[in-house]
Amino acid sequence: MTGVTWREGCPVGLDALATVEVSHWGLDGRVHTGRLVVAGAHADAIVRVFERLYADRFPMQSVRPAREFGGDDDAMMRENNTSAFNCRRVAGGSRYSDHSHGHALDLNPLINPYVRGDRVEPPGGRAYLKRDPTVPGLVVDPGPAVAAFAEAGWKWGGHWSSAKDYQHFSATGR
Repeated sequence: MTGVTWREGCPVGLDALATVEVSHWGLDGRVHTGRLVVAGAHADAIVRVFERLYADRFPMQSVRPAREFGGDDDAMMRENNTSAFNCRRVAGGSRYSDHSHGHALDLNPLINPYVRGDRVEPPGGRAYLKRDPTVPGLVVDPGPAVAAFAEAGWKWGGHWSSAKDYQHFSATGR
């Protein structure tokens, strides 16, 4: 991760991060194993969230650390990759994102896009603006993903008022 998704000046030290291995259902209907980097303080909660998502058969395209994409959020969104830690600023801002602290996760980001006005990120997510609960891997409320994260005390960006970040879950609600 050093020099890719973590560097000097990041708001969390490497020793405060943990890699968790999780089983998940793929959009192909098969079981896969993925890895997430999260704040160590949240590792057990994230494992429990993924155990519940697995039991609910909630599918994910892939679950790979941001370093495997060179820390490129656009690439991860295009590939619909679920990830957590990535030391970066909030899009269009100067403060570090919650991903930089290891207490945020983006779930199936292509089909669960960020929407603010006419802006849709990633652009391919425009096809998923209608929040149809029958689409595999789509996050809706009520639904298994929102419930699993809420049980862990994490909040969903789909509840935001000024924008909708359907992929985003965080311990802080930001």
